[in-house]
This record gives sequence, C-alpha cells and structure tokens, in this order.
Amino acid sequence: MSDSDRSRSGNIVHVVAGVIRDARGRILLARRTEGRDLAGLWEFPGGKVDPGETPEQALVRELREELGIDAHVGEAVIAVPQQYPHKRLRLDVRHIASWSGTVKGLDGQALVWVPPHKLASYAMPDADRPVVAALRDPEHYLITPEPGDDDARWLSSLRIALDAGIRRVQLRGHANAASAPDRWRRLVEQAVRHARDVDADVLINGDIALAEALGVGVHLRAEQLSAVSERPRPRPQTVIASCHSRIELIAAQALGCDAAVLGPVMPTPSHPGEPGIGWEAFVGMRERVALPIYALGGMTRDHIGLARSYGAQGIAAIRALWPLQG
Repeated sequence: MSDSDRSRSGNIVHVVAGVIRDARGRILLARRTEGRDLAGLWEFPGGKVDPGETPEQALVRELREELGIDAHVGEAVIAVPQQYPHKRLRLDVRHIASWSGTVKGLDGQALVWVPPHKLASYAMPDADRPVVAALRDPEHYLITPEPGDDDARWLSSLRIALDAGIRRVQLRGHANAASAPDRWRRLVEQAVRHARDVDADVLINGDIALAEALGVGVHLRAEQLSAVSERPRPRPQTVIASCHSRIELIAAQALGCDAAVLGPVMPTPSHPGEPGIGWEAFVGMRERVALPIYALGGMTRDHIGLARSYGAQGIAAIRALWPLQG
C-alpha cells in the first residue's frame, strides 16, 4: 500500500490476489464460501496482507493455504481501490509467473478454470471486474485529433498507430462532422476498414446513428449520459463514456457502458493553467464503481504502470498515441 493510500484512510483493507494460468492458458477462479462477505461470487484467489508482510509474501502464503500450491509471484496486473458499504479495500493483483503442486480448494471453495474470453460471464465482486478488463482489453485508448484539411495524412497516421499495436481507437472529428458530414462519413468508413483489418476496437465519438450504420461502437460525451435512457449499442459493440465526476461514472455504469474515460488527471497543453484532478481524486471516484476506467490528461505511454497502480485500465490520449504531429 502506498503512502498516499495510507493518508487517505487508516482502515483500507489491503488484499492481494493472483492470476494463475494452467497449461492451456485458462485462469483460475475461486468461489467465495457461505458465511463470508459476497458469498457465492467468483474471484481471483488470494487474501489479506497481514501486518509485517509484503504483498508478495502474503500472496505466496495465501495460495499455499487456500490452494496447496507453491507460487512464484510475477508482475503487477492492477491495483483496484474499491468502496463497499461496510469497508474500503485495495485489491492488488499480480501475475503468477509459475507454480507447482496440485490445485485444491482447501477451504472448501469451488474452483474453476476459465478461458480468458469467458471471464466476464462469471458473477464477481466489484473490485474484481476491472481486473478482468485489465487482462482482456487494451491498455491504450487512442483518441484521434481533428482531421483538418489533410485526410490522407490523418488516415496514414491512423494506420501507423494501428500497425504499432493500438487496438482501441475513438474517431473524433467534431468540426468535420458539423461542417462536412459527407466527407466525415467517408473518412470514418475508411478508418473503420483499417481498424477491422487488424481486429481493433473502433468507436465513433458522439454519433450513435453513424455508429449503428457502420456496426461499430460509440463513445458517449458526458452530456449524452443524461440524454440516453438505455445502452445505445448492443454487445459486442463497445460503449465508452467521457466522465468528469463520480455522478457521471455512476450514470455510465448504470447505462451499461463497457468503460469510462476520467480526467483530466494531470495538466495538459490543451488546457494551460488547469492543474488536473490528480491521482487522489481519481482514486476517490474510481473506488465508487466497477467500471474499467482510462486515465485522461497529461498521459504518456510511460504512465501505464502508474495508472494501473491507481486502478486505471490504462491511458487515453491524443498526442501520446498519435504518430504524426503537426
């Protein structure tokens, strides 16, 4: 637990859990037993960090006690702050690099090995839901800049970003959509084809009708959250919302959005003089919902690890992810 976490509250329960894979790549889930909080829900195996323990030591101990295995703890996945009615916790999740022994439910808990693409179908505590997204969904969310007058350059930059590994992109072109809707639609159609060539998730900013016509996802602006009464696109098309407050995050979750973008977290060149909400405020809003949340504002690729340590899915950005600037 970081010093900033301790300063926010003295009663945060620090829990550590492991992502354990078998030889087929399936991930182990354990069912919470009767008599415990949230009984019957599925979770990533682990438990509380005892005083004097490091998270790594606690995870090794918990997996030995609960499953009968000896584990080697690997890299961090995500640390999710979560507010429940009766407690606050920080779920610190690590990859299990290797393990030995035979997995057994030594506490009488049911166990199941789940293919990654089926994890979301299991009922889980709120803190575990962002972990599923961190394992399955992109950590970078590219927001395209306005195309300007050079459509070819804009498309070329998009292709470069996709070729470099971007797998979730928001097509944003307010000015073009308003001044030249036919041109914007043609440009979006080409962008969607490029994204589909590499199996990237593509969303259109604000335009639900165009997203429906092209069979893609939609990114809702914050002001649309109060105007939309139901999820605007059926799954598997993705719905993400821009949020700036806890109330908007709760509205996005109630609407059935797949993720949200929250910020600005840090100062940005596009908003000079504005300090950003900071990571403490981000955590304060993050812990109230189970949504995956991208951190926006002043983010670079180097911030992925930091963002994950505060419970973010990853980063959303224009400049940091768009190849051709100027």
